[in-house]
Amino acid sequence: MKGFFVTGTDTEVGKTVISSGLAALLRENKMDVGVFKPFLSGISRHHPNSDTSLLKEMSQTSLSHEEITPFAFKEPLAPYVAGKLEGKAVKMQEVLRHWERIREKHECFIVEGAGGISVPLGEDFLVSHVIKALQLPLIIVARPHLGTINHTFLTVQYAKRMSLPIAGIVINGISDSPDHDEKTNPEMIERLCGVPILGVTPKLANVTKETVLHMVKDHIDLSLLMNQVGVGE
Repeated sequence: MKGFFVTGTDTEVGKTVISSGLAALLRENKMDVGVFKPFLSGISRHHPNSDTSLLKEMSQTSLSHEEITPFAFKEPLAPYVAGKLEGKAVKMQEVLRHWERIREKHECFIVEGAGGISVPLGEDFLVSHVIKALQLPLIIVARPHLGTINHTFLTVQYAKRMSLPIAGIVINGISDSPDHDEKTNPEMIERLCGVPILGVTPKLANVTKETVLHMVKDHIDLSLLMNQVGVGE
């Protein structure tokens, strides 16, 4: 299976914007791409502003909302905690069984996690365990400003300890007038982590199909990414 798994250094770092933008760009480059975001919390998967809806729209997949996101919870909490409040417990085997049902429907997949790499999804598994099981290279989405060096370095080190292959890092949400920390963080992160920076993307005032696609086109090195993850070989 070709593709990659998108995780973040934290919640609300722009994983879905980057995932959906890359899906649209790969589709534009004639790739048969599917999307999979197994867990969603705090919003209906069918809501037009949900991560699931944006991923579906941008990738143009024929997969249903339920196929893209099989496990959805009402409260905006870590999936394991949100599920417990509803009396629902998702097993790792359930996630993998669903993945096996959809993985052959596209030649490559963009899979998006929930929050950061160590977020609990069930009683005995984290996002990192799903990444390990799916065997997809990792894209880490990070914030641009003060504190991101620490968060990104810790995420990379944990991924390496888990023997998860890392395709690269996207630093998302840089401001129009970046401060000194935003200007210097990318180089420092790349040097400390020993992982390539795939791109530094701006903060979007309006998230639309057009703005997201143009952002990814202009600010992410697609050829570097494709070489890293084996897409298009």
